[in-house]
Amino acid sequence: MSEMLSTKEVAKFLNINEKMVYSLIAEKGLPASKVTGKWLFPRELIYQWIEAGTQNFPQLAKLPPYHGLVLIAGSNDLLLDKIIATFNLKHENHMAMFGITGSMGGLKALKQNRCHIASSHLVADNEEYNFPFLKDEMNQMPAVVNFSLREQGILIQKGNPKNIKSVKDLGKPGIKIINRQLGTGTRQLFDKELKKSGIKGKIINGYENCLSKHMDIGLQILTKNADAGPGIRPVATILGLDFIPICWERFDLLITKERFFDKGIQLFLSLLKGQVIQAGAQELGGYDLSMTGKMIYPEAEPDPE
Repeated sequence: MSEMLSTKEVAKFLNINEKMVYSLIAEKGLPASKVTGKWLFPRELIYQWIEAGTQNFPQLAKLPPYHGLVLIAGSNDLLLDKIIATFNLKHENHMAMFGITGSMGGLKALKQNRCHIASSHLVADNEEYNFPFLKDEMNQMPAVVNFSLREQGILIQKGNPKNIKSVKDLGKPGIKIINRQLGTGTRQLFDKELKKSGIKGKIINGYENCLSKHMDIGLQILTKNADAGPGIRPVATILGLDFIPICWERFDLLITKERFFDKGIQLFLSLLKGQVIQAGAQELGGYDLSMTGKMIYPEAEPDPE
C-alpha cells in the first residue's frame, strides 16, 4: 500500500498552506481519502496528480521516420494480441510490437512520442470514454479509431463456490481477490464499481495484489489462488471460469495525426475489417465489432446534399 500523507504533510510537500489543500481537493481533484474524519493523501497518487497537471513539457525527440516497426502501448487485450500476431505473420517487411503499460501509460507514451498507437478504455464520470483524459494528457488530440466494444465484469471460480453475486459481495469475509494495476482502465472501472457499492478497497483481502494482464488474473482464479478479480469475458471463455457482467466498454486505438498515414499504421488498421478479427471475436466471446474500424475522432464530414 502506498504511503499516506496527512494534511499537514501534503501542504508541506506542495509548499502551500493547509487551507489551500482543502480547496485543491474540491476544485482540482487532489487525490484524498477521508478516514475517521481526517483527510489522508496517497503519496503515489499525489505524484501522478502533479504530473497530470504539468504544462510546457520540453520538446521531445520524435519517432524516427517509419521503417517497418509499429510500436503499440497501452491496455492489454486478447483480441488485440491476435491481430498483432496476424500482422506480423502477414507482413514480412513490417513488425508490430506491444508494450503493456495500461491505458494511462499508453496515453503518456503517445504524448512522449514513444509509440505510434495507444490502446485505451478509460471512462470518465460522465461515462465518456478516453476523450476527457486525452484533453488532459495530450497537447494535440490524436485520431481515435474504435478497436471493439468489450464486456467487462468480475471473473469468478467455476461453479461460484463462494456465492459471489455482485461487486458488493467481494467485501464479505472469506473472499480473496486478485486486482489489476493502477493506471489500467479495468482497475479504474473496478474502483468506480466498488465506490458505487459503498465498499473501500482496503477492506478486501487481496485488493493490493495486482497483475498487469487479464489472463494472469484469470489464471490466479483458475488455480484457486484467488476467488475473484476484475477482467473481461474472453478470459472466462478461454479458462472456463464464471463471469459476472458489469458493462460494455469502448476500447479505442489512439494515433497521432502526423503518423496516421504511415504505411504500417494503415496496414494494421486494415486488419480491423478482416476475417481474422471477426473469427477471433466470435471464438472468444465478449466482443462487439459493430463499431470496429470506425473513426471516432475526427468525425467524418457529412455528405453534401
